[in-house]
Amino acid sequence: MNPSLENLQLYPFQKLAKLFEDLVPGDASLKHIGLHIGEPRHSTPEFIRQALVNSLEGLAHYPTVLGSDLLRTSIAAWLTKRYHLSAINPDTEVIPVNGSREALFAFAQAVIDKHEGSRPAVVCQNPFYQIYEGAALLAGATPYFLNQLPENNFSVDTTQLPDAVWERTQLAYICSPNNPTGRVLTLDEWRHLFDLSDRYGFVIAADECYSEIYFDEENPPLGALEAAEKLGRSGFPRLVVFSSLSKRSNVPGMRSGFVAGDATILRKFLLYRTYHGSAMNPAVQAASTVAWNDEQHVAENRKLYREKFAGAMRILGDTLPVSMPDAGFYLWLQTPVSGVEFCKRLYREGNVTVLPGSYLARVAHGIDPGGNFVRIALVAPVAECMEAMERIKDIARKF
Repeated sequence: MNPSLENLQLYPFQKLAKLFEDLVPGDASLKHIGLHIGEPRHSTPEFIRQALVNSLEGLAHYPTVLGSDLLRTSIAAWLTKRYHLSAINPDTEVIPVNGSREALFAFAQAVIDKHEGSRPAVVCQNPFYQIYEGAALLAGATPYFLNQLPENNFSVDTTQLPDAVWERTQLAYICSPNNPTGRVLTLDEWRHLFDLSDRYGFVIAADECYSEIYFDEENPPLGALEAAEKLGRSGFPRLVVFSSLSKRSNVPGMRSGFVAGDATILRKFLLYRTYHGSAMNPAVQAASTVAWNDEQHVAENRKLYREKFAGAMRILGDTLPVSMPDAGFYLWLQTPVSGVEFCKRLYREGNVTVLPGSYLARVAHGIDPGGNFVRIALVAPVAECMEAMERIKDIARKF
């Protein structure tokens, strides 16, 4: 077996299950409310469901790894409009993928160069989506972390790593809007990351699967491709963006997303994927095409999240140091005790499940940036989320 498998930690939800093994909610009359998993729970739009059903005849054929012309064209059109791009080539700068998760993992396997003596490094924010760490380790690289801290508004502080690490860096995972903090990178932050990429030659994997959950319809989050174009970076050098329909269109079970960016890198990634055997189901391609072509259902989706966040701010605001994220559907909530202890109390006394921040982080530079936080996914129906906020408030007042 690959010895690097021994370096993988339990996934956060496995850790949570072990934490709760011997805990029993004290009030059996309280319905359990689970806000620990970032799985959208709004209804899948009917027109997407119908497109999937109408395309089942496609199951009789092998799909191509590059996907259909229609799907790639719809993605390119969406990218061009959403991020104000002058152009993006659907044949060379877009590849459909089976959800952003599998592509984020596979990308490291294709990018990392393990030639003798290279000691490759992969950089990511901390806390982070654990796929980045696992991808780095199984690609033969060492992960290094940039702590996101409340005192600097969870910004990406690249000075935390010395030049010696940046010189070995081959890949940087950057998540914006961020999971779990909700932070969106500014144009200046992207400029600095692009400068580092130019200086040291590493590839940036920009995870943007939360890009369409935001609160001001007139000001959607800045995207990495958009930032590159604003900064005159023609052809998106060493930049690949990962996006998904899961959160945007409430179809996590379709496993549908795309990668887009540097054509030279994507040509090699397509070759890798040809051997990887990861072509998208033809019926899913058809349903994805209609989903990318429609914005009305996405705007309606955002209305529900705005309502839930407004209620959460109102209920928790006088008890806990809660603040609105820039985007996404998570509250990254600072707790009066350790996040682990807060989760245990909340489950035992309030029958609400959230995720300890430390399960999404690693101790780096002498700090656990998730130690006194919990991540709350506002994915349940509005009334259920508001009931959970009341219970969280009641528990917080006891500390």
